[in-house]
Amino acid sequence: MPLRLPDRLPAIELLKRENIFVMDATRAHSQDIRPLRIVILNLMPLKITTETDLIRLLSNTPLQMEINFMKLRSHTPKNTPIEHMMMFYKDFATLSKEKFDGMIITGAPVETLEYEDVSYWDEISQIFEWAKSHVTSTLYICWAAQAGLFYHYGIPKYPLPTKMFGIFPQHTLDAQLPIFRGFDDVFMMPHSRHTEIRRADIEANTALTLIAESVDSGVSMVMARGGREFFVTGHLEYAPDTLDKEYRRDVALGRTDVDKPKCYYRDDDPANGPVVTWRAHANLLFSNWVNYYVYQETPYNIDEIG
Repeated sequence: MPLRLPDRLPAIELLKRENIFVMDATRAHSQDIRPLRIVILNLMPLKITTETDLIRLLSNTPLQMEINFMKLRSHTPKNTPIEHMMMFYKDFATLSKEKFDGMIITGAPVETLEYEDVSYWDEISQIFEWAKSHVTSTLYICWAAQAGLFYHYGIPKYPLPTKMFGIFPQHTLDAQLPIFRGFDDVFMMPHSRHTEIRRADIEANTALTLIAESVDSGVSMVMARGGREFFVTGHLEYAPDTLDKEYRRDVALGRTDVDKPKCYYRDDDPANGPVVTWRAHANLLFSNWVNYYVYQETPYNIDEIG
């Protein structure tokens, strides 16, 4: 089934070129189906790119979903046209009156700041709290995963000596979990971050379950509340060229503290382009999350959530 997206969202045309079936809101209203309601709090600088990355993965299920985009009132993005934000995004104050089957909260370029020093910390704390009673399952990604673990469970983050940058092998710790249905024992995950959370802190909290980790990149996935919360420290949603663009941007800025992304370029040579090793498991993870932790758990009457 297709995704129901706002009319004229740029991702629609981009994904149609990839032969991905999407449906704008006008056509979708003619179908008598109760779609899953998914809200995305997009904190990434390049909003349109992130929208497209996430929608591409959400489209790979047989379920119809209605996608909503949330923005912060306390932060104005610098890299996305204001017209785009006004047309496709709604403030938390507006969406907080509604309930959603699933929520995705993205990473943000603020990880080197203390949480309380982030300009929108008060507002995003309200959103974290609201999601507990208004969303069936929430998927926290990268900085949002660290921030969510800190807000909900007091888990600290630690600075890394060098940037965790590249594609790293991850090991599932409980292959019987539905989130890993169809997974291999080892799967690859992109990472791009300057901080980490640590296994010992997760294991010391009985409310949390470490479900995937890496010898190289550490904690990668944590589950809480029986799957109502997932915290993913990497970026399975990344497009094939995302790390390449980030690396070339840093090189152009003259930065000397950033190495090439590890296990990413063919023959470890940027001139040869990336080798994509994570997309199959990315599709599986998002499909499993939507199916087993959203669709199978959410009530038909959405007002009964929480």
